[in-house]
Order: sequence, then structure tokens, then C-alpha cells
Amino acid sequence: MSRLLRRPFGSHGEVHRITPADAGWRYVGFSLWRLRVGESAAGATGTDEVILVMVEGKARISGAGRDWGVLGDRLDVFEKTPPHCLYLPDGSDWRAEAESDCVIAVCAAPGKGGHEARRIGPEGITLTQRGEGSNARFINNIAMEAEDWCDSLLVTEVFTPAGNWSSYPSHRHDEDDFPRITYLEETYYHRLNPKDGWAVQRVYTDDGSLDEVMAVKDGDVVLVPRGHHPCGAPHGFELYYLNVMAGPRRAWRFVPAPEVEHIMRK
Repeated sequence: MSRLLRRPFGSHGEVHRITPADAGWRYVGFSLWRLRVGESAAGATGTDEVILVMVEGKARISGAGRDWGVLGDRLDVFEKTPPHCLYLPDGSDWRAEAESDCVIAVCAAPGKGGHEARRIGPEGITLTQRGEGSNARFINNIAMEAEDWCDSLLVTEVFTPAGNWSSYPSHRHDEDDFPRITYLEETYYHRLNPKDGWAVQRVYTDDGSLDEVMAVKDGDVVLVPRGHHPCGAPHGFELYYLNVMAGPRRAWRFVPAPEVEHIMRK
């Protein structure tokens, strides 16, 4: 199995933990908790900032010395309603107690003390279409460049209809040459509807030194250290993914793959 493809190491409790050291990069961390009602999870941000994303279910969350109440609304991610999230700066502790079965993503990147703890969504997050035809997908922007909520993190949700492509036309953001392109490491947390479905993700560089095509299943995570990284959802299977990006500059600038430049011009 590709080192870029991470399967859950369990079905309950913490089921993903990806650190920069584990991934072989410098900025992005990602973990995922699956809790049953009444169970709890906790953590400390340390030198990182984090965004807790309620992927599914409801939980009472405290963090940065404050009780934030019950976060979460959708019981199934494919309801596509805006997510409830919580931003916590570096040097914070947090705790979540499940009020229903729930899935909580912990998105992490280096913190600089530049932003205070805050709720993000559901207010202000609107499902918007990007692309057309078989390249159409639908975005819930949680904390992208336009939202000045974070020091480093860029986080978004994407819903790709069955039969469509996403993160396409192929593009890369693996050089620090702003404003032409920015260096951003990236993780994809994938979900499928129905759950027994599959999708594909390719990660490849122009020179072919990295070229891997992965069959992703419900709950998998894909690491994108460099290169282009398109996804495809087969007919009959709807695809969701949660993107986490971070690098030395909180800006998303990319360069298309040579073979798709004519598509971008259109």
C-alpha cells in the first residue's frame, strides 16, 4: 500500500493520528476521533493551532479556558449542511464529550499566537458550486484565505457528485514562490456514500518522480507532500473530503499541470 494512503487504525476512539514527523514534512497535522454517546476525547495544542471540525454528530466542547457549549448539527456528513467548528490557538487545552455518536477531526498547523479562540460556522458558511459539468463539486469553506481566523491553517470541505472529478484540473502548490505559487502540504480525509464505495486519487509530479494512484475507501486519509492531486468519484458513489493545508505562508496559489493548461484557459 502507498505510504501516502493511510487507513484508519481502528473503528472507535482515535482512528487517525498524522504528525509532521510521521508524514515526513513540516506543517500539517491531522487526527480523527470517532466517539459514542457519552464518551470523551481531549488534547493539548502545544505549539500548534487547531481547528476542531464536527464532521458528524454533536459534542459539548471546552477549550482555551471556555465552555463553548454543544457543537454539531448534522448526523450524516452527506446532509451537506454547514459544519460547526472551533478554532483554538497554540497553548490551549480542549475536551469534547459526545452528546450523540460523533466524528471529530483535529486539523493542526504551527501557531503564532496571532488569533484568539473562536467558533467557526455554521453561520457564514454557504455551500457553493465550483466547476461545471462533470467537474462540478460543492464547497464548504471553513477557514480559507478570505477568512482571517488562523495563523497557518487553511481548511475546507468538498462534496463531489457521483461520476465527477474534483481537485481538478490537476494542480500543484509545492514551491514557495509567491505570488506565482505557494508551498502547502495537504491532507485529504475521504468519506464515501454509500460507505462501501470507493474513489480514486492520483498524486504525481511533472517529472514522474512521484506518481501514485490510490483507491480510497470510506474513512481513508491521503497525504499530498507535493505534486498534482486530482480525485475521481465513480458512477454511483458520492465523495466527500476534508482538506487541511498549511505552509510558510497562509495563501493558496497553485500552478496547473501542463496537460490541463488548455482546460484552465477555457
